[in-house]
Amino acid sequence: MAKNKASKATTKAPKAKKGGKSIFRKIMKVIFISLLCLFGLNLLTTILYRWVNPPITLTMISRSVFEGEPLKKEWKSLDEISPYLVDASVASEDNMFLGHNGFDRVAIDIAIKEHKSGKSNRGGSGISQQTAKNVFLWQGRSWIRKGLEVYQTFLIELFWPKERIMEVYLNVIEMGPGIYGAEAAAQEYFHKSAKNLTKAEASQIVAAYPNPRDPKRSPKKASARAAQIRNLMNLIGSIKFDDESIEQWEERYEKYKDKYFEQKEKKENKKKK
Repeated sequence: MAKNKASKATTKAPKAKKGGKSIFRKIMKVIFISLLCLFGLNLLTTILYRWVNPPITLTMISRSVFEGEPLKKEWKSLDEISPYLVDASVASEDNMFLGHNGFDRVAIDIAIKEHKSGKSNRGGSGISQQTAKNVFLWQGRSWIRKGLEVYQTFLIELFWPKERIMEVYLNVIEMGPGIYGAEAAAQEYFHKSAKNLTKAEASQIVAAYPNPRDPKRSPKKASARAAQIRNLMNLIGSIKFDDESIEQWEERYEKYKDKYFEQKEKKENKKKK
């Protein structure tokens, strides 16, 4: 009898192990299926937003629900927004927006270099990256969010034309406490439609982009930044989204990028010597 009990006890141990493995596999299966569903939903949403306007973003929900801010927004198509606001956004945020595939390698490299040296805390995110963050992700800085931002930027560049990226960008970007998009900003600050914004007004709105919620923002610095943006607008010229213009910008960016990294390599080689 004692032997039988001992043999039963020894046969039960492997069953417990199998049970443990089975539960682990089930958990992993649930996680895998959940991630697959999230991926599929995200992909479907990204493709859908190529034609359908995003109704709301996580930032809007967070500011409105948890911080009690008003929610002012009104979607406008790109042809209902002043071209000066398009030009000012490109001049300020992403000079080579039409030339790269969502990631300006030069701007990113400069931002990394300045961050390492402690000269600046600016980011290297261009318009496509900001759009990906503003529509699909949350505010704040973390490696997880940055990784998701890179992935999402790749998706919108794959499925959306540059014109659509700009339209979404100018409709969801935060332009003040509770103020989202070009139309809400134009009405709030200048009591007019976004379509009728002048060059000076557009540059003033865009000058606030780095930190539109800063209550201590210096009017003098904002004015100087707006003037700087207008000068850049004059240098860059009017932004057009036809195929020929985009092709020219792509060629310009390749030359600009190659020249930058060639010069960088020469400097590094000199230091080694």
